Amino acid sequence: MTRWDGTHLSEDQSGLVVRELGDPVLLRDLSWDLAATKVLHVRARGEDFVVKAAPPEHHHINREITAHETFTEALVRSNRTSQLVAAHRAANLLITTYQPGTLVEGTPYELDLGVHAQAGSVLRAFHEQSALISDEYELRATDKTVAWLDKEHRIASTVEAEVRQILAAYRPAPIMIVPTHGDWQPRNWLMEDGDIRVIDFGRFDLRPPATDLCRLAAQQWKEAPGLEAAFLDGYGSDPRRGVIWVMELLREAVGTAVWAYQMGDTDFEAQGHRMLEEAITHF
Repeated sequence: MTRWDGTHLSEDQSGLVVRELGDPVLLRDLSWDLAATKVLHVRARGEDFVVKAAPPEHHHINREITAHETFTEALVRSNRTSQLVAAHRAANLLITTYQPGTLVEGTPYELDLGVHAQAGSVLRAFHEQSALISDEYELRATDKTVAWLDKEHRIASTVEAEVRQILAAYRPAPIMIVPTHGDWQPRNWLMEDGDIRVIDFGRFDLRPPATDLCRLAAQQWKEAPGLEAAFLDGYGSDPRRGVIWVMELLREAVGTAVWAYQMGDTDFEAQGHRMLEEAITHF
């Protein structure tokens, strides 16, 4: 018997989707080639849904489930993101409503001032739902960066030694953390009827608000500097603060370079090495 999902999912995952939606029909495979997570656009009961599923060893689905169960409601109310339909943590399975729209990355919208102003405004609405002071975040984030450096990578030994020295000398302090998306960039924005909508909360966590600016600062804002001012105008302030911001840039650069090498994404790895070179200059 032919399964509705074309064997993109495990048998258990496929059965859970049938249990939740009734008689799903697969319309498109939206999965990203480099990721193990499957993202399927399906139709059932006359409505469109997105099914996300991953192997047991991957934790991003659980992060996304947590985001939808805690902090996405503010964006759902303003029609800026999808609504949770069903979640099964043990099966690494998530079902949400489908959001129509054009992916912003690779279109003229990617470098559009108005789009970045909107992105700042939407991000502020997400961030301002909660805030607390963490005594542990900076220490954990720095330890995680050291762990990245302990993995196999192609960072030059001299650069690695300098980064390790910076990390060892850093003295973490308490910092405010808020709900963050973790991958806030045009790759995860859709444009529909003039409004941006947000997808993929697989890197959701409580972090300093400035962490959601790292990828834009390393990419689009370098191509068109006016975008930074537009974004901050939409956000309403600048959450970046001194040495904490440059430490975020350094940690982001290490994670990018090592992760991209492990995934075989040479372009993204090269970006990570450029980010490292720039981040080190701040020290």
